[in-house]
Amino acid sequence: MDNKEQIDSQISKLEEKYKDSGQDLSAYLDGLLYQRYLTYWDYIHLDTLLSLQVPKTYFPDEEIFIMYHQITELYFKLILHEQKQLVDNKSQDVSFFMDRVNRINNYYKALISSFGIMIKGMEREQFLKYRMALLPASGFQSVQYRMIELYATPMENLVHHSQRDLFSSENSIEDLYENIYWKKGATDRETGEKTLTLKQFEYRYTPRLIRIAKQVQDSTIYHKYLQFPKEVQNNKELVKVLKALDLNANVNWPLMHMGSAHRYLGKDKGSIDATGGTNWKKYLPPSFKKVIFFPTIYTNQELKDWGKEWVDHIFNPEKNKKE
Repeated sequence: MDNKEQIDSQISKLEEKYKDSGQDLSAYLDGLLYQRYLTYWDYIHLDTLLSLQVPKTYFPDEEIFIMYHQITELYFKLILHEQKQLVDNKSQDVSFFMDRVNRINNYYKALISSFGIMIKGMEREQFLKYRMALLPASGFQSVQYRMIELYATPMENLVHHSQRDLFSSENSIEDLYENIYWKKGATDRETGEKTLTLKQFEYRYTPRLIRIAKQVQDSTIYHKYLQFPKEVQNNKELVKVLKALDLNANVNWPLMHMGSAHRYLGKDKGSIDATGGTNWKKYLPPSFKKVIFFPTIYTNQELKDWGKEWVDHIFNPEKNKKE
């Protein structure tokens, strides 16, 4: 096919594409004539992106803190982008399923490896000062992180582990939401009252989170896995990528936060409260909250020991050296 034939073929395809739009092809071609050339900075809205860092203090490291959290939220959006494809897919194509889960794991790997920016990339003295200008804002208020959990697993798996045996899929979404694990991490340790951080979050996001939970009630990623035939569910590679996702989301990522919290909020006697008043020593360790997206792929012993090795590494480094 010569160049003219190729152009004629492409014009024919364009005419077919636009025939139902109410405009003929020539109108769209006029639009191409008038349209400006696209630039990189316009396409990604670079000027807008670079204007989104607005520190509340004059400490230079606060800008690092802001940018890193913005980068994190973009990675969360990428994870949700893949999760929504998994939830919406009706094909039961295991290759598609594994490909998207692998993408999610790659996003988590990038997040986990990048957390050194938070752990070692800021001056502790600066952080302890500018953090006081951020009250009561907290990373706890990341709604995308909560959405990731809702897309991944049924809400009964997100009930705090101390009450999980009391709930099942028979309970209403509203009841399950009231007992979701992370609420216990944002209550005053002495009075048991909700912190302002949690009250703000609930006021803004509760309707959206309940709506999402209802939309995916029978179609979370875990449901999609359970809908595969048994021989597919037992596929070693499939189980491997799901275990990797569980570990990345519910062990490795929270424990990078533990490392950061100990670096900036730990001290010789006791610890400093997080900006939102969240009880980070109880809220972050995987073995304390025991959130597991895909519980049936583990042995009883694996479930019992969930996150224990990593927590020992964080809290008892001397013990691990001796062993």
